[in-house]
Amino acid sequence: AEAAVLVVACDTPVDDRDEADVPFVRARLEALRPHLRPGTVVLVTSQVPVGFTRALARDWAGLGLHVAYSPENLRLGKAIACFNAPERIVLGTDSATARTVLAELLSPFCTRLEWMSLESAEMTKHAINAFLGLSVTFANELARICEVVGADAREVERGLKSEGRIGEKAYLSPGSAFAGGTLARDVRFLQAFGALHRLATPLVDGVLASNDLHKAWLRDKVALLTAGIARPVVAVLGLTYKPGTDTLRRSAAVELCRWMHGQGIAVQAHDPAVQELPADLAGVLRLHASATGALAAADVAVVATEWPEYRRLTASDFSVAMRHARVIDPNWFLAAGLEAAPGVLYLATGRPATLPVGARPPTVAAP
Repeated sequence: AEAAVLVVACDTPVDDRDEADVPFVRARLEALRPHLRPGTVVLVTSQVPVGFTRALARDWAGLGLHVAYSPENLRLGKAIACFNAPERIVLGTDSATARTVLAELLSPFCTRLEWMSLESAEMTKHAINAFLGLSVTFANELARICEVVGADAREVERGLKSEGRIGEKAYLSPGSAFAGGTLARDVRFLQAFGALHRLATPLVDGVLASNDLHKAWLRDKVALLTAGIARPVVAVLGLTYKPGTDTLRRSAAVELCRWMHGQGIAVQAHDPAVQELPADLAGVLRLHASATGALAAADVAVVATEWPEYRRLTASDFSVAMRHARVIDPNWFLAAGLEAAPGVLYLATGRPATLPVGARPPTVAAP
């Protein structure tokens, strides 16, 4: 009740279709309303659709509060670093009081404060995540083409990023489909606005369609490398959504394990942050205490989460432990040690590879 600033930072839940539970955030705000004193600055940072904060300000107009919005810029595994040293902070408000108070509060963390309207700040969040999702899907579509025409997607990435109009920080690395709902939630918001206002959004719609298509890349490679093997065993290195976190919710690695289990593939896995499997995964895979334990007698290894400790694995760790030393590394995480290693078949997104006899992908005729 005595706080000068209320920061609303609760995560907005998403369902399996990446639809956001916005009423969840509003309910949390309403629970706090009786405890706020006039003059308090309410800074919303939760992931909400354009118009949410304006509606809040309108509904609470008689309370003497100052409402603002700032899109959170945290990343799983790097949250504290992102909070302490942001590149810039986007802030939306119509209140001069909120602007003064927030400038004083946030300037020790960052001197670059980008001020704008409530709607523009909310839209900025949607635009950033949709653009990142678009970049990921574009890079992965290029990578799949690279595989069949003999180009190396990493070399193409280098060519793209060296173009001044694109830049070194562009999200253009070939790799896995994005997962977890963080990017998709904002794509869904933009799709909803388009539908509400009868605006065609083919580019936005294509982001999720392309991403869903690319999710099959890893499954296809597993099927390719286990074909013809009786009772195949696949080792999965990493289960969490990202390195630096212990969350398994919406993890692409977990989804892959479930799919492989359904295909009759035995799954053995390791993750340094997972000491015990949740009940719903206990019958899906076998958890090992070490990466080499998970690799033992496996026919294929999948590098699913980029934990730094996996870079300590050598080519001989794979070739000695595994029944067949076949490694699928979507994000090229272990490329330095495995890409040219004799005795190891190494597949990565966008990398032309020599596959086992009878397992070659189709080629395309030149136009």
